[in-house]
Amino acid sequence: MRASAFSRTGKRASALLMASTVLCAPGTVFAQQAADTDDGNAIIVTAQRRAQNLQDVPISIQALGEETLQERGVANFNQYTKQLPSVSFQTSQPGATTVYMRGVASGGDGNHSGSLPSVGTYLDEAPITTIGGTLDVHIYDISRIEALSGPQGTLFGASSEAGTLRIITNKPDHTGFYGGLDVEGNSVKKGGQGGKVEGFVNAPLSDNVALRVVGFYQHDAGYIDNVPGTRSFLPQPGGFNINNSALVEKDYNDLDVYGGRAALKIDLNDDWSATASVMGQDQKSNGFFGYDPSVGDLQVQHFLPESNHDRWYQAALTVEGKIGNWDLTYSGAYMKRKINSVSDYTDYAEAYDALYASYGGLAGYFYYLDNAGNQVLPLQKIVGEDKFTKLTQELRLSSPADKPLRVVGGLFYQRQFHFISQDYQVAGLGSAVSVNGRPGTLWLTQQDRVDKDYAAFGELSYDIMSNLTLTGGLRYYKYDNSLIGFFGFGRNPAGPPYNAAGSSRTGVAACYTSTGASLRDNPGGTLLPAAVAGSPCTNLADFVNGGLVPKRTKDDGFIHRLNLTWKIDPNRMVYATWSRGFRPGGINRRATLAPYDADFLTNYEVGWKTTFAGGSVRWNGAIFWQDWKSFQYSFLGQNSFTEIHNGPNARIKGIESDVTVVPAVGLTLTATAAYIDAKTRQNLCTYDDATFTCTSPGPNGQANSVLAPTGTRLPVTPKFKINASARYEFDLGTGKFHLQGVVTHQSSALSVLRASTAQGGVRLAPYTLFDFSLGMTWDKFSVEAFLENAFDKRAQVTSFAQCSVCTRDYIIPLRPQTLGLRAGYKF
Repeated sequence: MRASAFSRTGKRASALLMASTVLCAPGTVFAQQAADTDDGNAIIVTAQRRAQNLQDVPISIQALGEETLQERGVANFNQYTKQLPSVSFQTSQPGATTVYMRGVASGGDGNHSGSLPSVGTYLDEAPITTIGGTLDVHIYDISRIEALSGPQGTLFGASSEAGTLRIITNKPDHTGFYGGLDVEGNSVKKGGQGGKVEGFVNAPLSDNVALRVVGFYQHDAGYIDNVPGTRSFLPQPGGFNINNSALVEKDYNDLDVYGGRAALKIDLNDDWSATASVMGQDQKSNGFFGYDPSVGDLQVQHFLPESNHDRWYQAALTVEGKIGNWDLTYSGAYMKRKINSVSDYTDYAEAYDALYASYGGLAGYFYYLDNAGNQVLPLQKIVGEDKFTKLTQELRLSSPADKPLRVVGGLFYQRQFHFISQDYQVAGLGSAVSVNGRPGTLWLTQQDRVDKDYAAFGELSYDIMSNLTLTGGLRYYKYDNSLIGFFGFGRNPAGPPYNAAGSSRTGVAACYTSTGASLRDNPGGTLLPAAVAGSPCTNLADFVNGGLVPKRTKDDGFIHRLNLTWKIDPNRMVYATWSRGFRPGGINRRATLAPYDADFLTNYEVGWKTTFAGGSVRWNGAIFWQDWKSFQYSFLGQNSFTEIHNGPNARIKGIESDVTVVPAVGLTLTATAAYIDAKTRQNLCTYDDATFTCTSPGPNGQANSVLAPTGTRLPVTPKFKINASARYEFDLGTGKFHLQGVVTHQSSALSVLRASTAQGGVRLAPYTLFDFSLGMTWDKFSVEAFLENAFDKRAQVTSFAQCSVCTRDYIIPLRPQTLGLRAGYKF
């Protein structure tokens, strides 16, 4: 039942009252001397692996410093990407997010065995990019977030094809003992109540050793309602009729996150230091984070429990020192991540039940029978498990930064392991029609994936004149990626039905026997042991010398960066860049398909960085043109099975700009914006066609067609996005009062790469969001009230259907209107 307006208002007031009581105890946002306010205007970044003023870096880069992150209440991925106009993303739930920059997006990249990301994400010096989605790192006690647009070509390699996001933490220091405690309570319109508690301590342990410890807990209220619904399945009459009464719940998509970070820095002597750190985070969510417009606003009708448990940790070591007057940096990190999920797949059953009506519905077509031979309810759920490990190491050497000739060079190694398990379960399914040895499992994906990257890089900068610098760099890359395991249905050893739908192309029927032939071609043969634990056998591998080895693809080559920078005067700079990035190729899950190749992005860019009026006005920008060659794309293949192939080319052109103005004491105005025009240069076909004429038939002889003609917009990224803010501060009594307003607008975007909505594409509607806050800061205390998404707009960031023939399109929105109170204390 929906709560009354009175009870909802009362709950909101109670939540805010509880949050306000913390003012009686220590609690204020501690604003340690911000890393982005060196002289009140300078923003210090390390995008070029050296500490530099942002205005001296010839790269299109946006930096959100610690002060900005605190002022805007940024705590998670959605909140900071809202501030970055060149960044867009697709998501289904927290932690399952694919990031894009500058429109380099084809959509459909979320498959576990699919393409690597095109945007690299770093935590300090180490990449934390995984296929399972960008880590939603809790943002607290963070020095800055850097967004580097476009391929850098030299210093960042694989999976930084379109850009790089870097989250830089505050490091331990020896200046003294200090810390902070922050709390928040909030209430979501049409939802529940949430809040968070965060704190950190910086402690010098001796003259040369310092420790910094951070801890946090956050509860995000739900706002999606699972409302009553029914479904009916064939055969009728006498078929299956179900309802979801046991799972009806308001605000059922809640989220809990807790974790911490500890870093120990040791100054070994005047020239050498070592910093060891570890960060861990545990995130649990319930429910579904989208709504079905055909059901109602912020409402769905789901029939099975849903949850996601995502936990990870990263241990890292950075050693910095000098060899003569050269700087040497070693960084190494080990990350481990595990995700357990359960998803309702009722939409699949609903859609295919209608599609197979002539067979008596889905249950009749797929032989959904129990051990007694009775039909069972064709309802499905997906039980997923992903395990990641990532080991990275980089050794970097830099010459003195004050010389006219400067060199940066180094070596890089990375190994990523990914265990993939997707278990499609039907309750009561009999053993004979289940995956062998797993009663109740209709389909199973159980695979091990390994992605290895090696690189050697070097970049040289030469001051042709005191104000004219030429920079050139190369990065040699080598990747070696592999995949092994099982995918598909079972096979009944007693005979027909051999497995679900009588399929003989996937699953146990395609597994290797001791002769190297498949079981389908050698019915009396002996199956080789499963290469991946939990599988019945192996059908994704290469048969070599009587055994099975992973299918592999590898390649090597060079990418580059060439830059010319003209420092017109100390306050004005222009630059031109030609750079190239890439994304490694990989293995298709269907063993008979060839691997897909790497795709490449070439970037041509002209940019400027300017400061006027004694530093009170800063205007930066860039104009770019990008050629994306043979981008990796998920095509629909045989038996409606996803295949990755290299598709057509695309071109992306646009402009980025950001402006900061301080027109009066205490008043700061900012605006960042991006216009991006991203289009295909060749036809995209329904089925892969190397000629792009869309005349080659599909894998089962189907007639091909043009899915998206030349000139179709690439999906996900809006043409225009802007974020603007106004903040006014003034002294009031013994403290400082502030008022702040932030507006974010983006135009519409396609959810998938289709020519029109008639072909299955859904257009994400444009939106404009307003956030407001006001508060007071004293010497040790602070308090702030805020209103996010003030006018409660449905900001659509993702739209998708659960299967290729499913007719229910879900919308994933940003959080509805949220009213809250923050308070903190510094010591």
